[in-house]
Amino acid sequence: MSAFGIKAGSSRIGVRFASSAKIVSSPAKRATNTSAGPERNGAVVDKKDFGNENKESSPAFGSTESKDQDLTGSLFNPAEGYLQGSEWSTSFAGMATQPFESRVSEVLMAPIQESEIEIKPDGLLYLPEIKYRRILNRAFGPGGWGLVPRGAHSVSGRTLSREYALICLGRFISQARGEQDFFDEGGLATATEGCKSNALVRCCKDLGVASELWDPGFITKFKAKYCVEEWVTHAVKGNKKRMWRLKDRQWDYPWAKK
Repeated sequence: MSAFGIKAGSSRIGVRFASSAKIVSSPAKRATNTSAGPERNGAVVDKKDFGNENKESSPAFGSTESKDQDLTGSLFNPAEGYLQGSEWSTSFAGMATQPFESRVSEVLMAPIQESEIEIKPDGLLYLPEIKYRRILNRAFGPGGWGLVPRGAHSVSGRTLSREYALICLGRFISQARGEQDFFDEGGLATATEGCKSNALVRCCKDLGVASELWDPGFITKFKAKYCVEEWVTHAVKGNKKRMWRLKDRQWDYPWAKK
């Protein structure tokens, strides 16, 4: 077992952190209505589901029980994050039933403003994730859309990932796995938020949002018009590297053109 509590060869990953770093919610309060049935994993279990606690879950998510590790209070508890008693943890309801009204479609597929596009040092064009949220809010209204976890967090090396589904106006739209790199235990909370944002960007492709950023022709023309690739030097390490930037931007420390 590694320092992070990840057991080699196990399909279940349980990362424990210090109490100050825990970001899991407290167990639900015990219901006063005894007819609702007993509790399981901190949530009230309906009587019709009682007795099926040990039933194996779908192969995609694996079993929610672990004989080797106590995952209680862990960020990577397989039962963590599910909408218990809700269809949206597995449902595809409303998928491809009918197009959205023309006003919504126009907002979603409107050409993006070139001034809002950013470029990463490796040359990848992107739209900041907050812009995707603003587009969805204009199209469906705040509260008219949401991301639903479709599984627990998982770790591969230093990469955290999680599956999410995008639901708009009560309809399943798309599903994608978001991922985010992290470097130490203290960065896990930020990494979980990064997973969600990355999944949102990927799900929005199916709605046509910022589709230009996946169009090779648009990418080539944009980079030729607005971007430049240069050799830059690291101020501390002294190594040189070719990196991209927007023409109206300057290099930030520790990189500089010499």
